[in-house]
Amino acid sequence: MSKELLLEIGTEEIPAGFLRKAIKDMEEMAEAMFRENRLQHGIIKAMGTPRRLCLAVFDLSEKQDDMIAEKMGPAKKVAFDEQGNPTKAALGFAKGQNVDFSEIETIMTDKGEYLCVRKTSIGVPTTDLLPSMMIRFISGIPFKKSMRWSDHDFRFARPIHWIVALFGGEVVPFAIEDISSGRSSFGHRFMNNHVFEVSGYDDYMAKTRANHIIVNPEERKKIVLDEIRKAAETVGGEVLIDPELLDTVTFLIEYPNAICGSFSPDYLKLPKEVLITSMITHQKYFPVMSKNGGLLPHFVTVNNTKPRDPDVVRRGNEKVIRARLSDANFFFQEDQKVGLEKRVEGLKQVVFHTKLGTSFEKVQRFQALAAVITEQIDASLKSTVDRAAYLAKADLDTQMVGEFSELQGVMGREYALLAGESPVVAKAIYEHYLPISAGGALPETDEGAIVSIADKLDTIVGFFGVKMIPSGTADPYALRRQAIGIINIILNKNYVLKIDDLINLSLGILKGKMTGKPEEVKKDVLDFFRGRFENQLISQGFSYDVVNAVLATNDWDLCRCYRKIKAMESFKSNPVFLPFATTFKRVENIIKDFSNGKVDSSVFENETESELFAAYGAISTKALKCIEAGDFTSSLTELAALKEPVDRFFESVLVMAKDEKIKFNRLSLLENISVLFHKIADFSYISTEN
Repeated sequence: MSKELLLEIGTEEIPAGFLRKAIKDMEEMAEAMFRENRLQHGIIKAMGTPRRLCLAVFDLSEKQDDMIAEKMGPAKKVAFDEQGNPTKAALGFAKGQNVDFSEIETIMTDKGEYLCVRKTSIGVPTTDLLPSMMIRFISGIPFKKSMRWSDHDFRFARPIHWIVALFGGEVVPFAIEDISSGRSSFGHRFMNNHVFEVSGYDDYMAKTRANHIIVNPEERKKIVLDEIRKAAETVGGEVLIDPELLDTVTFLIEYPNAICGSFSPDYLKLPKEVLITSMITHQKYFPVMSKNGGLLPHFVTVNNTKPRDPDVVRRGNEKVIRARLSDANFFFQEDQKVGLEKRVEGLKQVVFHTKLGTSFEKVQRFQALAAVITEQIDASLKSTVDRAAYLAKADLDTQMVGEFSELQGVMGREYALLAGESPVVAKAIYEHYLPISAGGALPETDEGAIVSIADKLDTIVGFFGVKMIPSGTADPYALRRQAIGIINIILNKNYVLKIDDLINLSLGILKGKMTGKPEEVKKDVLDFFRGRFENQLISQGFSYDVVNAVLATNDWDLCRCYRKIKAMESFKSNPVFLPFATTFKRVENIIKDFSNGKVDSSVFENETESELFAAYGAISTKALKCIEAGDFTSSLTELAALKEPVDRFFESVLVMAKDEKIKFNRLSLLENISVLFHKIADFSYISTEN
């Protein structure tokens, strides 16, 4: 038999940012808790609003599963003497398990016959288990921050005011501090703030709805979407959906109600991003767009109540946004009184980091880096890249970015255009911050891409140079995101750039700021890039061994590495790949720790040595041409032809010959072959197990 379990934890308002994770954690915790306690169950569903967290478990068994435990004893040959009588070992085992010897069984195992005793633990009623389980469950819900209240020791996201706990409609009795479980819940704080009793899940869902509470966040989100779209339609517009804002609003309310407000069309003269940021980030408003994508002088706000007079609420929100936009307009006008060129000088007073100097010094560093990168990509871009790099951080000295930090880059672009800078320079100023988030848009222009790479690389090498390296989940300067950004920009643009060379250049520019040894900093930064690149490639579906085999060659031209990995991954499906890889793993293993050998054909003793040397000469010429052309698939096909002569070589000669000269020559021949293969990958990393 099974019954339904319902748990509701009533609290003061829990921050919206805590709720989604808490709901997910509750479902996972419940699943683990019931498994640990041998309780069968059906669907587990967690839900929540700012004032309540709810767990519903359907078809929960009324009794624990019985458990049969096997305890192994001595082997049969030890347990019985020649007459078949139990030995002291057998009798001692029975006594130790507190059973009569007649209850001992003999069972067959992989190691032979052994004595065994089976003990059955009878499951206890679920009602006996639930009180302590519920206390552990509630206390175990993790939050980024928790608090104590009154004089209690118990910690939770916010103070708990009531607990509903029902199993099969009956109260599960327990208490947390001075809060005892029961069947009484509370309605909406402002619209129906009174007690109501529930008898089970269906009754709970019906009564919460009747008391202006939508407990299910997915249903609440659908209502929010419907409400804001309808509100925008009242002014002939379409609401701009920001997924993060939609999620936040969903967890800020229990009962959605949307109202459309307006602001003066004069504010539309401000850059669109200023208006959108003011509405979304600072006010939690949804912007309203025209059918052709232009911004309308309207916004939609979502309230937690159904107001008696919507006009009063509308006017209140309009007053708030008017003040915010008035400030933005003031900043916009004031900022234009000082040109971007002078703003750059102002960066001398802006500290980038105490160990790495001012923002002006940073600009000088990545401007120098960008100049070298430009020479490698397209020297004709030198003047625009140099100008964009010089002005890239100028907007950090503006009042607008001081108030709206999210607009850095955006305001640089807008102020550059207003100051008469070329559209290319203006766009590069904006793009050098890209990508802003994982999977975000990448720079479209080469100018923006080059400045972005230079800026990010200076940041990474700089912080590694002063020993401020990410550890665990801690990455306060977003160095991981910036490394991934560099990788994605290079791959997207198909740039021929070597990361190790750029790091060397950056280390030279940062000389005098670093506290670490340059060679150690370089190694750490390269390992950091390798880790990011490796994770990204594996997440795209490339095999772990193929990725590591290519990266082990320390080829820091990322685009070339990517093409090698694609070719290797494709070649891996070829039937010749496994035996081919097996042969060349053997080559790698034999020449381990051997280097700088020169082949002397006059020392050859066996015909297979001459055959292999000749095959190597012919095949390497063809393979190197393919590699030079970037045709790694064809080069692998050519290299595969070396398998047969290498196999014959191994069958015919002893590489580690007693004669040191012969041994050295044979190792040198294999090393030459290994060096050729390392132009693509280190085959010692390839898995050759079926």
